[in-house]
Amino acid sequence: MATAMVIGAQWGDEGKGKIVDYLAAKADVVVRSQGGNNAGHTVVTGGKAYPLRLMPSGIMYPGTICIIGTGVVVDPKSLLEEMKRLEDQGIDARHLQISTRAQVVFPYHIRLDEAEEARKGSRKIGTTKNGIGPCYADKINRIGIRMCDLMDKETFAEKLKYNVAQKNMLLEKLYGMEGFDYETMLDDYLGYAEKLRPYVKDTNYTVQTLVKEGKNVLFEGAQASMLDCDNGTYPFVTSSHPTAGGACIGAGIGPHMMQNIFGVVKAYSTRVGQGPFPTELLDETGDYIRNTAHEFGTVTGRPRRVGWLDTRAVRYAAALNSFDYLAITRLDILDDMEEIKVCTGYEYEGKEVEEYPADLNFLEKITPVYKTFKGWKQKISDIRSYDELPALCKEYLEGISKLIGVPIGIVSVGPSREQTIVIKDVF
Repeated sequence: MATAMVIGAQWGDEGKGKIVDYLAAKADVVVRSQGGNNAGHTVVTGGKAYPLRLMPSGIMYPGTICIIGTGVVVDPKSLLEEMKRLEDQGIDARHLQISTRAQVVFPYHIRLDEAEEARKGSRKIGTTKNGIGPCYADKINRIGIRMCDLMDKETFAEKLKYNVAQKNMLLEKLYGMEGFDYETMLDDYLGYAEKLRPYVKDTNYTVQTLVKEGKNVLFEGAQASMLDCDNGTYPFVTSSHPTAGGACIGAGIGPHMMQNIFGVVKAYSTRVGQGPFPTELLDETGDYIRNTAHEFGTVTGRPRRVGWLDTRAVRYAAALNSFDYLAITRLDILDDMEEIKVCTGYEYEGKEVEEYPADLNFLEKITPVYKTFKGWKQKISDIRSYDELPALCKEYLEGISKLIGVPIGIVSVGPSREQTIVIKDVF
């Protein structure tokens, strides 16, 4: 059995897509286990950038089975549009499978997402307004519609009719917004169903079988550990479980099948939307990193908040996920910096804070403790061997590995596949 898992160790946008794309070269299967089209990966190869939203990053490899798993919420219209964009770029998506158990996103989810964010005003979460949270809410409320329902016209029509009536009442009475026409939505989604029918499979069975057969299976998480809806900075989190445990549930496998768990760590920190961010840089240094790294959302285009690397938060993520290795990304962004700071822990009123606080009011009051590293002041994007990295660069990498307590398995020195230094080869 050879499996690996790629998980964001911070607040998302760590460059997981690139790491998955690289590992997928030797994978037989790539499984996306949670999230929806609120997530975004960009894969760069051959000088071209391929933004992905619902597609597993392994879609670039025609011989690799790519699975949208049970824990994913699927907007059929968005998925079909993404498939068409890839086809126009010469990428064949016919090796895709979609779980029969995956939940379906509808226009009423999107409108409710928009309405609730607007109603919250200053208390808004900062969602992408793609209907992901309301879709997961319906799933937990046991009124969600799954892909297997969408494939059965009579079952789908009955469930959709009930949901549209309920959502229209909510939209009209509570939010004062226009509802939806049931017949129009029914026709639209039956059309999507026919186009997606060849791809809809019992992927739980597929993944379990392939793992038992000893295939190389790669699990891909969306978002990141610090956005986990139970263990992250709640309520400024996503609506699913972007952790190793969540990946087991979302892919339909047992925990003993999960091995070689990579925590992807950006060489600095970023965060999108609201929520505490102890190491945030609201100065010229933050602007420099943001502009140098083009830190703007793949899905939304909005500027990301930027800060120094927070190894206290990553240590917490490492414990949540049992990371086996770290994959360090965007290291080259720091090439020209005179000095680089790393948060090693937190203090409150002069005392060390040992745990990662659940209370956000308390988290806002803590003071980050920093260690300063000298910058290497050298271009590293053309280096392909760990030993050839500048001594000060290796000192930085080894320092953060020691602080987090997890060995480094991969170092990325640029956006393309070729700019990847592999220390631990798992396939």
